[in-house]
Amino acid sequence: MIRWRHIYGTALRSYQSICESNVKQLSSCTMGDKFKLPSRYGAGEKSVWVEYIQLAMDYKPAVNLGQGFPDYPPPEHVTKSLAEIAVGDNCLLNQYTRGFGHPRLVQNLSKVYSPLINRQLDPLNEILVTSGAYEALFSSILGHVDVGDEVIVIEPFFDCYDFMIKSAGGVPKFIALKPKCLEGVQTSSNWVLDENELKSLFTNKTKMLILNTPHNPLGKVFTAQELQTIADLCIKHDVLCLSDEVYEWMVYEPNKHIRIATLPGMWDRTITVGSAGKTFSVTGWKIGWAYAPADLMRNLQVVHQNCVYTCCTPVQEAVARAFEYELGRRDSPDCFFVSLARELTAKRDYLSKMLQENGFNPTVPEGGYFIVADWTKLKDKIDLSSEPDQYRDYKFTKKFAKETGVLTIPPSAFYSQPHKHLGEDFARFCFIKKDENLALCEKLLKEWNAKKK
Repeated sequence: MIRWRHIYGTALRSYQSICESNVKQLSSCTMGDKFKLPSRYGAGEKSVWVEYIQLAMDYKPAVNLGQGFPDYPPPEHVTKSLAEIAVGDNCLLNQYTRGFGHPRLVQNLSKVYSPLINRQLDPLNEILVTSGAYEALFSSILGHVDVGDEVIVIEPFFDCYDFMIKSAGGVPKFIALKPKCLEGVQTSSNWVLDENELKSLFTNKTKMLILNTPHNPLGKVFTAQELQTIADLCIKHDVLCLSDEVYEWMVYEPNKHIRIATLPGMWDRTITVGSAGKTFSVTGWKIGWAYAPADLMRNLQVVHQNCVYTCCTPVQEAVARAFEYELGRRDSPDCFFVSLARELTAKRDYLSKMLQENGFNPTVPEGGYFIVADWTKLKDKIDLSSEPDQYRDYKFTKKFAKETGVLTIPPSAFYSQPHKHLGEDFARFCFIKKDENLALCEKLLKEWNAKKK
């Protein structure tokens, strides 16, 4: 009996040891492989925004010209509407609304855009309200791009394009805007596509081309001729165009914003994206939209209903009321769709002049609220050896922020890996800022330059 107990005890201990070993192996496998980030998300690298927001928190620059948002209040009627809704008598405005867009908002979006695209938009079937333009891009890409589909992306680009395409299983194909010349005062019109290179990217696998006009970060407003070249290729190869037009109201005279959906043959193959954050200077409200033919929109709706489902009701109502207010004075010079560009023109010109006087070579934008500026004339004034980053623009913008107190963004973040060198000589400045902060920037740049003589 004792012998059997001994044998049983030995066997039990051996079994427990095996189990513990298996548990450890399983745990190691689980933590190392089973629960790792799916490969479609790459290695989970931090975006430039995460990195530079942390930089701002660590070094507390005196002037933040990095992220693209105003540091002054939006139009009073916009914020007043939201306040009234929050404390108003209609309690249902605090509850769920229609999943594809609050009825009052989609009706007003139809009133805004129908005259601009020369066709009557169906508010219930051709417009989708999203959680910012970001989600409109996400729903457009995930709703149309399948595994192996190729998507043409114009560089520099909003960094999420690449990530979203790969998340859908697609293959991004990049083509860079390049300056025709580098001497003298630059404007964003100098940055152009090589037409032959563009043609070479279209294959039988091409599903989509992503267009951004007015362009971030260059501020380029694509001309009718440039858009026609893109449109002809999309039609010839039966390709969708995803047109990111969030800066549509920020176009500086004498330039005109042309919506590619209005070109012959393009309505049926274009998804256009807009933003309340950019339109009304309320980036934190995170309301965007897309408009497109109903058959294209259905794919976006499927992604949206299984991701976001519906957006914030009171904020959608406030945006709807803001549009109504502006529609009521659409032909007035006070309409925000017109006055915003007029207001930003002065800020653009002030920052461009300031940068030029302090050693930069800025590209003067035709639209948007960013300036990319070549910093290489300052390379002898700033020692970048202490910065460990791989790319020169990251080194420069970080050291520049620490020495001057002015935070900017490195444009190489907006290029694919093989083309990052194209952005390394530049820094991106945002000028939708208070006049006093732009003046402080000038003061800091002059003081820094004086020390470096």
